[in-house]
Amino acid sequence: MKTRIKEFRAKHCLTQEELAKKAGVRRETIVFLEQGKYNPSLQLAHEVAKVLKTTIDELFIFEEKKNKKWIFRR
Repeated sequence: MKTRIKEFRAKHCLTQEELAKKAGVRRETIVFLEQGKYNPSLQLAHEVAKVLKTTIDELFIFEEKKNKKWIFRR
């Protein structure tokens, strides 16, 4: 999943540490979110979006996996 956290964080002149503190998480969590290495819980996504004064939809870009195969069994 891609995010725009770094972009919004810069708009609000926040460091990763400051955002982490306001969102109630460790700085490493913000690092992993910005790098797309961590999918947040809905609660964390909401908290980060609230701190950055935006919506979850604006902050997180969900990508569908290509070549997804569905198997239906009877």
